[in-house]
Amino acid sequence: MSTRTLISPAQLARPRGRILYWVVFAVVVGGFTLAFLGPLYWMVSSGFKDTQEVIQTPPTLVPGSFAPENYSRAWEVMDLATLLFNTLYYALGALAFQLVLDVAAAYSLSKLRPVLGKAVLGMMLATLMIPATVLVVPQYLTVLDVPIFERNLLNSPWVIWLPSVTNAFNIFLLKRFFDSIPKELLDAASIDGASPTRILWSIVLPVSRPILGVVSIFAVVGVWKDFLWPMLTLPDPTAQTLNVGIYSLSAGVPVNVLIAALTIASVPTLLLFLVFQRNIMGGLTAGGLKG
Repeated sequence: MSTRTLISPAQLARPRGRILYWVVFAVVVGGFTLAFLGPLYWMVSSGFKDTQEVIQTPPTLVPGSFAPENYSRAWEVMDLATLLFNTLYYALGALAFQLVLDVAAAYSLSKLRPVLGKAVLGMMLATLMIPATVLVVPQYLTVLDVPIFERNLLNSPWVIWLPSVTNAFNIFLLKRFFDSIPKELLDAASIDGASPTRILWSIVLPVSRPILGVVSIFAVVGVWKDFLWPMLTLPDPTAQTLNVGIYSLSAGVPVNVLIAALTIASVPTLLLFLVFQRNIMGGLTAGGLKG
């Protein structure tokens, strides 16, 4: 069965069709590259400019004054080491809670088949239709005075970790992948005497590394890029995340130093994507086929 394309092989074999194809291809690829990498280049290059060059109009494409000390100054003035440590601590904690609780929830819905499991999954997915900003006030009142325990979680890591666990999208991704694991494989382990917990630990988790990698990346990036919730719940400067700390200290900092700090804050997540981009795409499509 021949592959259907926008341009037929006969048209592509003609000189005019080949030229038109490569021109359109170059324009589309160049346009998308400029749209995605242009702001990134502007941010990195502006960190090397002096204050006057950053704010001048029209902006310069190549820095006329090369000042790499802006990055070291941003690191010291904004205490980025502490902010990076705080953010990494919150992100790894959220990752641990999500891997434990979200995997347990997805495994229960997929393989243990509880009563009203489909209704529970449907209600979980329905929460994705609610804008996140609508939930800010109820969540804030909850962490301000946790029911039953009567604890104030402000300025504690729990105020970041606990809300991040309730991630319906990650539970759905995990459940979809678990559904693709052959039932015969689990039945064979059950016949050999393995308990549901042993099956999860010895069979399901080892073959679920792609989707676990995707969920891990989503968990880390979700905490790393969040701004509104940490700003409301972490007023203590020593406990703030990277984004909130940079915002709090940006008042008396020159623009070029501020842009350098934002560049440093963007590097970890960019490296995370570049290193694991194949795992991200593989994990998202791995549960699409049975077997």
